Amino acid sequence: MNNSTTPYSAGQLMTLTEVATYLHKPSGWVYENWRSEGIPFKRVGNQLRCRFSDLEKWLDRQAAE
Repeated sequence: MNNSTTPYSAGQLMTLTEVATYLHKPSGWVYENWRSEGIPFKRVGNQLRCRFSDLEKWLDRQAAE
């Protein structure tokens, strides 16, 4: 899903809501399934964050499976 018109830079940390929007999934689905799906979130304090570049790599791996 590499998209040259994306507003995100490679190292930018995305919120769960931003990831859900980017994936075209409901936020609740992303939150409930991030571990089982392997979405590359990291905890920052008590919040989940994901680097855009890591999300893109994860998406590329999903397409290859």
